[in-house]
Amino acid sequence: MSAVDRIVGVVTGHTRIAIAAMLVLTVIMGAGAGAVEQQSSLDQFQSDTAEADASAYIGENFASGPDNVTRVQVIVRGENVLSNESLIETLAYQQRLRDDPQVNATLVNESAGQTPATFGVANLIARSAIQQEFQAINETQNALRAAMTTAVRDPNVTAAAAFANANANTPIELDRTDGATFEQAVADLRNATSGAEQREAYRLGTSGVLRDEFAQFLGQERLTQPIEQSDIEATIRSPTLERQIGAIQSLSEAELQTLVRTVLSGEAGQASEQALGFMPAGEYYEPGSTAANATMLLVTQRTDGPVAAGGTAGEEITDAQLAMQDLGDDSDLEFVVFGSGIITNEINQSMSDSMALVGPLALLFVVVALAVGYRDLLDIILGIVGIVAVLVWTFGFMGWTNIDFNQIFIAVPVLLIGLSIDYAIHIFMRHREERFEMGNGNLRKAMRVGLGGVGIALALVTATTVIGFLSNLVSPVPPIRDFGVVSSFGIVAAFLVFGVLTPALKIEIDEFLEARGIDRTKRAIGTGGGRLSQLLKIGSLGAKRSAPVVIAIALLLSAGGVYGATQVDTSFSQEDFLAEDPPGWTENLPEPFAPGEYNAKANLEYVNERFQRQDAQASILLRGEVASDGTLDVVRRSQSEIASKDITQRLSNGQASIQTPLTVLNETRAASRSDAFNRTFDAADTDNDGIPEENLTAVYDALFEANPQEAGAVLAREDGDYTAARLVVDLKGTASGAEATEQLRSVATNTETEQFTAIATGQTILFEIVQDQLLDTVLESLLITLVSVFAFLMIVYRVTDGSATLGFVTLVPVALSVSWILGTMYLAGIPFNVLTGMITSLTVGLGVAYSIHISERYNQELERHDSAWAALERSVTGTGGALLGSAATTVGGFGTLSIALLPSLQQFGIITGLTIIYAFLASVLVLPSLLVVWTRLVGPSEKLDVPADADSSDGDVGTAASSE
Repeated sequence: MSAVDRIVGVVTGHTRIAIAAMLVLTVIMGAGAGAVEQQSSLDQFQSDTAEADASAYIGENFASGPDNVTRVQVIVRGENVLSNESLIETLAYQQRLRDDPQVNATLVNESAGQTPATFGVANLIARSAIQQEFQAINETQNALRAAMTTAVRDPNVTAAAAFANANANTPIELDRTDGATFEQAVADLRNATSGAEQREAYRLGTSGVLRDEFAQFLGQERLTQPIEQSDIEATIRSPTLERQIGAIQSLSEAELQTLVRTVLSGEAGQASEQALGFMPAGEYYEPGSTAANATMLLVTQRTDGPVAAGGTAGEEITDAQLAMQDLGDDSDLEFVVFGSGIITNEINQSMSDSMALVGPLALLFVVVALAVGYRDLLDIILGIVGIVAVLVWTFGFMGWTNIDFNQIFIAVPVLLIGLSIDYAIHIFMRHREERFEMGNGNLRKAMRVGLGGVGIALALVTATTVIGFLSNLVSPVPPIRDFGVVSSFGIVAAFLVFGVLTPALKIEIDEFLEARGIDRTKRAIGTGGGRLSQLLKIGSLGAKRSAPVVIAIALLLSAGGVYGATQVDTSFSQEDFLAEDPPGWTENLPEPFAPGEYNAKANLEYVNERFQRQDAQASILLRGEVASDGTLDVVRRSQSEIASKDITQRLSNGQASIQTPLTVLNETRAASRSDAFNRTFDAADTDNDGIPEENLTAVYDALFEANPQEAGAVLAREDGDYTAARLVVDLKGTASGAEATEQLRSVATNTETEQFTAIATGQTILFEIVQDQLLDTVLESLLITLVSVFAFLMIVYRVTDGSATLGFVTLVPVALSVSWILGTMYLAGIPFNVLTGMITSLTVGLGVAYSIHISERYNQELERHDSAWAALERSVTGTGGALLGSAATTVGGFGTLSIALLPSLQQFGIITGLTIIYAFLASVLVLPSLLVVWTRLVGPSEKLDVPADADSSDGDVGTAASSE
């Protein structure tokens, strides 16, 4: 008795012990399911690369202030977002954000020169208006002071004449009350006997005259205390939103248009360049135009730690961004919030909604398919119980091993449902075959013979499928490795559950029912004659008439598939994980099946086309002696090279959007923020070319003193030494990852010197690396799977049947189906992504099951029949019927993924369903011809000379089966 027979004997002979043991294991494994956590961050797909290390270094050592931050882009859309009403509404929306406790709790602290929590074109225009107000006040104040001096020094000039002359030449129109105050101030000045009295007289004649203007400028109804210079500076530097709204309201339509034209001309210095960064790029906005249908508002939020490329937002950030979206709903303008929290929410929601749609539908399809195939309620229930047990084992394993549930794991339940039901169909159908031939009194014996007969095939299927999935361990992408491990465990769990628990339960329940007079004998699929049997015989008929022709046709199709395989693209981007708008029919679904609304993908496309995305940045990280002489000359050359690249984002005025230590130095110097800084800068610029050449440590120190926020974004220091710098490049939203990676790596190579290294990194580059790794995964896992499965099957068949070549023949149809599926991907325009990238190993892992069942059954039937043709016919109609049932349920299960909300899942479901179809067709159409050739060359070729109709028919077969 073989080991398989002994194990099967234990299961079928001690069913209650087997049931108890499996239930205990199910409870133990299921206890870990509660620990499974959901993970949707795209940074989990990144492997340990130099670029990933550089990105992490940047996150830890560079900052735009003391807080780690994430920036939210709010796209403001309307008929004209630059009109007076729209600018005021945009500022009012910002005020609503600050007034909302949930949003305000996440906003950055604006003190100490921090980046404003909310900022956009409306703020820049309002600040320009406020500056103009102050300039008018200041000009008038100076004119009044000069007029007072003239009136005191020249006795021929009266105070009234001096006031009238000043009033005629100042931008502010003063009234009689102002004139009276001025005349009183002149009188006080003439009578002053001390310096203090003179200063008070001048104060009265200037700021006293302009007290109403100063009150309005400071946002007060009236002045209650003397004007402080610090209050004036604070109002100019960081005016309140209420003050900004007042500044816009005070402008006439003509004044506003003039101001908008000036601010957005691209010729008004740094503020103008900053303003254009908030406007649509390219053809969507003409610099200086006073009308636009969209602009951008930036909201800056604090985070607990550095935000990784493609990382997800925490719950607090996500909730705040959702609240931002709600706060814009009641406005005449449209406020579209686009940030990591919104994306995180939609990815998580799409995962939940996809599971809610796909899971029940997959189970429903399986139930319907089994109802058609089984025509037996109890067998259907046993199959579902087995599926639930497999899922409990699998999710429990994930919990015990701390493997998170991510986007690609949505496919795991569907995969295991399909494979589990495959096992159930093969065991149940084989049991039905054996019992139908043995008679009603052989229930337990029929299960022992059927399970023993199909057990070897199931063990081989399990082993080869596990090999296929474990080949993903070579992938450098962590979630793909986890997927391979979890899927492999789930397959083993399915083998144990349907090889032990389900047969034992079936025996116990059937015996209980038959003891009460209920007949449990059923006929297997495809064994009762009719059209199905005739269809299943096509492969055996083709093999009998012309096996070489069948094989030649299959090879010709495969050649076309191989060509298509070389043309399949690879894809890894944020768009792959953003849901499409759900189809209309889902709107009528009841809770909890009805999906939510999804706008992030459409918004992402809109932003990519018109604006600079905040996460579409790349960096060239310089590490080493970045304060050495001549470093900034190297930076200047690299800066020019980056500006010449077509992947670099440009503002509406055509200027490249780049930030480097040199640009920050020049901007700080142009703003004249510090005389000390300017002196240090000029001293280090030995050849007067605008680039400091030496003593860069002192230059950098002065920069941090004058402009710490921007300096910290491009320079890193440890213990006073400058250890790193970076060149930040804003990328076009339409630039491909391959282009950006190639061009920036070229710049990095040209930037590197003996003093420091240079490496290009950023989300786009990291995603491109993952994309390249996906292609490596496809090729490596396919090679490993094919070699491993070939070797395994050849060894097994050599040991069990004395013919290693049967293992080779068994896998050939699977290799052919791999080429077919890759060719189909090319024709359908489906790229390799994190899910479809596993299709080659999955095709081998799943497809080999169909071939093994046919080969194993054929090998068994050869021993029962004198004719190879009869053995082949019996194999394709008996096992082929079970294969058809399992293929139908598996294809249907995976087909349900086509209604998932994630595009990558839809593609995976379609392509995997086709994989099953191709594997089934290859096993029932091509494999019979290969088995005939194998029999002629290696096997008992004499049996090919015996006609099928000369063999002992069904009765003899039944006797042979009974005798095992």
